Amino acid sequence: MASEQQVKRYLAYWFQLGKKVVIHKDCTSLLPKSVYQGDRYSQEFETIWQRVILPDSGDCYLEGTTQTIAELLTQKWDIEPCFRCDMPVPVINIGLPPESCTCYDLPTWPNTELPAPREPVRSKECLSLIRDRLGQSENQPDFEENTSPGKKGE
Repeated sequence: MASEQQVKRYLAYWFQLGKKVVIHKDCTSLLPKSVYQGDRYSQEFETIWQRVILPDSGDCYLEGTTQTIAELLTQKWDIEPCFRCDMPVPVINIGLPPESCTCYDLPTWPNTELPAPREPVRSKECLSLIRDRLGQSENQPDFEENTSPGKKGE
């Protein structure tokens, strides 16, 4: 079953490539100008997310797909990497892939010369891990101290 976080991540990745979310009831398509703000989703992204998960919005789906966001949040679906481009795609939980990846209509994708869509950078977490590793290395004696030869003439 795809979690809410996995479905949000799925939308965020495809938004970065210009795919829109379609709200069938209103005949509207939405694409946030900014997906991330620092280490979290942007307010514009969160507003779109709240709109597409409302039952009143009706069928909402990513442009070029047939699965609704509501369907993706059921036990029938998982979000897995595409075998072709490694982007997140919906997969029926019984292991059968969808008819095609959402990237099928992007003629220049995959493009390994461009940066791939990503999750937000969590600078604080990364810096904390570096700090912790540096702290650990300070508490361990140098390799040379443990293997230094005895005094000459012994």
